[in-house]
Amino acid sequence: MSATEFYDIVNIGQHCVERFIDSTNTPEIKALDIELAGCSNLSAPYQVGRVNPPNHTLFYSLNGMGKIRTPKGSLTVTPGQLAILPAKQSFEVSIESERWDIIWVNLADTAQWHYLYEIDAPLLERLPLEGLHHAMELLYLSKSSEHRHALIPLIKDYLSSVAKPKDQPLPSRLIALFEHVEKQLQLNWNVKLLSERAHYSAPHLHRLCLSHFNRSPMQQVIYLRMARAKNLLLNTQWPIAYIANYVGYSNVFTFSKRFKKSEGVPPSHYREQHTQQG
Repeated sequence: MSATEFYDIVNIGQHCVERFIDSTNTPEIKALDIELAGCSNLSAPYQVGRVNPPNHTLFYSLNGMGKIRTPKGSLTVTPGQLAILPAKQSFEVSIESERWDIIWVNLADTAQWHYLYEIDAPLLERLPLEGLHHAMELLYLSKSSEHRHALIPLIKDYLSSVAKPKDQPLPSRLIALFEHVEKQLQLNWNVKLLSERAHYSAPHLHRLCLSHFNRSPMQQVIYLRMARAKNLLLNTQWPIAYIANYVGYSNVFTFSKRFKKSEGVPPSHYREQHTQQG
């Protein structure tokens, strides 16, 4: 096998012990978009490979040492280190010591985990995740749905705190893009125009918007349009058709329908309610 070749491989020796956590025995993990997880005590031989996996994978080393090979190179994972493998990136994992104790999590490629694509360092150092390990062991052992539900927030806190950077700054190109959009809401924006303006590929722009705004690029445009429309409804006497056109809707019915979906009431009612409150 060359350094650039990857295959779907499962070679797990008879002395490996794995405790799988899946949605069949633990349906509570669906709330975190966890597809599969496990606590593993490994001995040679152990080799697992995936080609373009659809989900994100986290490996945390408790004891011993393993090796992870990706298209970007090889990583040696030692105790206290967390390897983050984003979805659609092929990899191969193998044991590098007599024993290797790990916990691992497969996360669905959904909005709440999209920021994993943006993490620069694939290997995070000196992370105290023994608490996550104990919570996962309890999740596996518990027969009580009530007890398992109680563990989910704890597991979520661990996963979020170790994987997501605190106060992740907005990329300057993303800021510039939506500042420009906000100045020209009347334009017929679409994903192609947004991508070209920001000099991002459409998939990358989509991931950035989900990560920072929890909205797709076009949902962010709509969010800005609705924010401007609310401001104009409350601070001008402009006709609703004029406001609709000003924020990019040539059809007032389409605007009213979108506004009601966003705010729960039509624009005329929104103006009346807030005028009365004032």
